[in-house]
Amino acid sequence: MADEIIDSVKETIKGIFENVNVKNETASNEKKTPSSPEGIAVAYGSLVIMAMLPIIFGSIRSVKLHKLKKSTGEKADTMTKKDAMYFPLIASAALFGLYLFFKIFQKGHINFLLTGYFFVLGVIALAHLLSPVMNSLMPAAVPKVPFHILFTSGEGKHKEDLINYKFSTHDIVCLVISSVIGVWYLLKKHWIANNLFGLAFAINGVEMLHLNNFVTGVILLSGLFFYDIFWVFGTNVMVTVAKSFEAPIKLVFPQDLIDNGLNASNFAMLGLGDIVIPGIFIALLLRFDDSKKRKTRIYFYSTLAAYFLGLMATIFVMHVFKQAQPALLYLVPACMGTPLLVALIRGELKVLFAYEDHPEEKPEKKEKKEKEEGSSSGSSKKKESKKAK
Repeated sequence: MADEIIDSVKETIKGIFENVNVKNETASNEKKTPSSPEGIAVAYGSLVIMAMLPIIFGSIRSVKLHKLKKSTGEKADTMTKKDAMYFPLIASAALFGLYLFFKIFQKGHINFLLTGYFFVLGVIALAHLLSPVMNSLMPAAVPKVPFHILFTSGEGKHKEDLINYKFSTHDIVCLVISSVIGVWYLLKKHWIANNLFGLAFAINGVEMLHLNNFVTGVILLSGLFFYDIFWVFGTNVMVTVAKSFEAPIKLVFPQDLIDNGLNASNFAMLGLGDIVIPGIFIALLLRFDDSKKRKTRIYFYSTLAAYFLGLMATIFVMHVFKQAQPALLYLVPACMGTPLLVALIRGELKVLFAYEDHPEEKPEKKEKKEKEEGSSSGSSKKKESKKAK
């Protein structure tokens, strides 16, 4: 009798577990529906277009920003060779730190903090991107009233501007629109809102992160080439963080859009690093082309085409092997090799390596200037003392 009871309990428990497994399988099937070849083609094609656009527009904006800073004499923030060498190490530490956080703490709590942080950054980035568009589209009925927030510390020679920000009513409209999109992202985490923030981050990154010269770009890309290969092929860290990280640091597009519409859930993704890192290098080449004042932008267009082919190679290998691929494995050789080949054919290797966005003065010239300034100030003091006598 006891044996029969035990057997019946075992059968009951087994049935419960089988029922749970069936439910889990059906739930997972509901979440991720198999994608059609057309849906996959649309998803990957959209990702390629979304990757190319920030590089094109960001590069054009970087040229305008470079000219503006040169005309005003403002010193630009550029990445040095030392920064480029340390960047892969810093990125590795940050990536592994996030991986440990996701392993130790609950994903919900971490993503809650990160979502708030990226909400603020995303709203600012999107407002900055929309500002020139809104200025051109805004009707004359809406007045453009300028504002200026100035917050200083100290007096006289020791006076420093802590906050010096100018904006207008049009900028406020952009901020309101960006905030609405931000609230939509917070509430729904919709993939369209994610992509709007992601595109804003990518364009602003390519525009504002400047490599000063070609050698710095080569050092940065070479370091990140090995960084990407190690963290994707050597460990599961990169993939784990990318899947766990609920923030607009990647562009996504549904592979089942044709079947499920805007509520699709089976996404293909591309990290913003695979756009911004090659993008700032391509932007440097556009500024180099612009400095030569020639009609053709041979270095920019050829490297942009190489980026496109590298991205297509990444997608092809990923689709064939059904495994995550380090995109920089294909993008770095394409983006670095192309301008070198073009320069070699045109006989401009020395010119390419010698180019600098913001040429630094040699120590000898600096010493001469300091001596001249010192002598001029000394002579002016003598003149003043003579006048006083």
